[in-house]
Amino acid sequence: MRVPRPRPLSLTGSLFVGYATLLALALAATGALWIAQFDRELDRQYAERVLTIARSVAAIPEVGGAMDTPDPAAVISPRAEAVREATRAEYIVVATTDGIRMSHTDRELIGELVSTPPGPAADGEEWSGVETGTRGTTVRAKVPLTHDGTAGGRLVGYVSVGILTSEIDTEVNNALPSILGTTVAVLVLGGAGAFVLSRRVRAKTHGLEPAEITALLEGREALLYAVREGVLAVDTEGRVTLLNPPARRMLGLPEDSEGRPLAELGPADRLLDVVSGADPGEDRIVLVGARILVCNRMPVRVKGRAAGAVVTFRDRTELDRLTGELDGARTVTRGLRAQSHEYANRIHTVAGMLELGAVDEAREYLTDLSAAHALTSGEISRSVADPAVAALALAKSAQASERGSELRLSPMTQVPERLRGALRDDVLLVVGNLVDNALDAVAESGPGGWVELLVRTHPAVPAQLPHDLVEVRVTDSGRGVAGGLAEEIFEYGFTTKVSRGGTRGLGLALVRQVCESRGGTVGVEVLTQGNEEGAVFTAYLPDAESGPLPDTESGTSHGARPGAAGTAAVPPARREGAPEPHGRAGRG
Repeated sequence: MRVPRPRPLSLTGSLFVGYATLLALALAATGALWIAQFDRELDRQYAERVLTIARSVAAIPEVGGAMDTPDPAAVISPRAEAVREATRAEYIVVATTDGIRMSHTDRELIGELVSTPPGPAADGEEWSGVETGTRGTTVRAKVPLTHDGTAGGRLVGYVSVGILTSEIDTEVNNALPSILGTTVAVLVLGGAGAFVLSRRVRAKTHGLEPAEITALLEGREALLYAVREGVLAVDTEGRVTLLNPPARRMLGLPEDSEGRPLAELGPADRLLDVVSGADPGEDRIVLVGARILVCNRMPVRVKGRAAGAVVTFRDRTELDRLTGELDGARTVTRGLRAQSHEYANRIHTVAGMLELGAVDEAREYLTDLSAAHALTSGEISRSVADPAVAALALAKSAQASERGSELRLSPMTQVPERLRGALRDDVLLVVGNLVDNALDAVAESGPGGWVELLVRTHPAVPAQLPHDLVEVRVTDSGRGVAGGLAEEIFEYGFTTKVSRGGTRGLGLALVRQVCESRGGTVGVEVLTQGNEEGAVFTAYLPDAESGPLPDTESGTSHGARPGAAGTAAVPPARREGAPEPHGRAGRG
């Protein structure tokens, strides 16, 4: 028959037994030391007591003087017995230097030789200790006796005083109940305290047993280090209580972040809003450095009380970049569709002319169309050697035509060679977003508007420009940007358009992110020329993995104030007096 295994103690029971055992052992050791110390203290006190009694008897002049009389015992014995009765000593013996008793509690022993040798007292020295004599084992003292009771007198004998050791044992036994009672009382109070403490520990661990805590910890560690998503937990005070490595990398937080307030670690304000719950909702987008993070916050409640929150992060930077490239492809497709639609209309026009017999007019119309198309495509191909950027410019031109606007290419546009892969992707993203933003602004102002695009590469100049630089400038004839919004428009979520669903306000935020990740800048200015108003967005993308542009007298950064005449990010060709983009005057 299989014997059932005993049920292991719970965490509370183990803690209580451990606390109680340690307390009992400590109190047992303390009680034993207490009793031993009490016993030693009694021995010392009794030794001092008998020594004091012996000195008192030896200091009586009549006792020492009686040693020179014919019958010393007749004088000494009554006085010694009186002192013995007053002090409750077991015996007081006055003896000669030869050890002949002159007093004793048993009168028959007077005149007899003492049972123990005089020892040092016969030589004039005091002595105390424990000896066994006719009265039993006693704590005794022997003090020299002089003829006049003074220390310098003639030695005539000694005084021996003793107290039974059994009296000491009796006092120790009488003290044991109080010592043991105190120890037991402390043990009971300590046991109650151990029980309360074990219950509090159980409450803190929410009733989990050690095996469950171990399994929970191992599962937590496996989960936090296995997932690719970032996990950040904060308490009700905003302190970081948990941070896994992916979250630390995504947010750029230091290794010692746990236990510190998140606000002290320097994250973006929008991230603080999401973590604190000030920006509620699901799949909140946060831009952190060069990363685009999707955040989801889940409040944590323990037994009905708020205990903080857990925020998860997903990095969708690459996804958004791929989405941007897909948007570029869609733009080209829409441009081709617009061109196809426009050419279809023109073919129908030519077919109608031919059917009406207007051959000369049809020939002239086709000649004008070919010249216009050749002029547009030739201008772009001559100025932009990168086929992807040229294709995007052509597509945006067709898109502008379809929307009743005009996309102009600045005469200053110059891209003499193909751009490298990563730089080209960033330039396409910046050009696409800035042109789309400008076309939307122009469309809101009514038909007949225009947008001007400048894309120019500037080679590195020693001591002035450490890297090759791509300048993208988009000028439009829209309504411009209000002065108070020049900084705000580059923040994620800002938009002046009526939302029709989907994510709004991400385009300019992505432009700023791309520029700043390369160490470049982006800014906006509002310009007024005659009756026209508009905005100029200027972005600079260094052709390097990192490194900011050199600082000069007045730096232009993202979100520059309208009308500010900054030159920090302007390349040397612009500062040397090169003409402004076609159709616009200089900065106001």
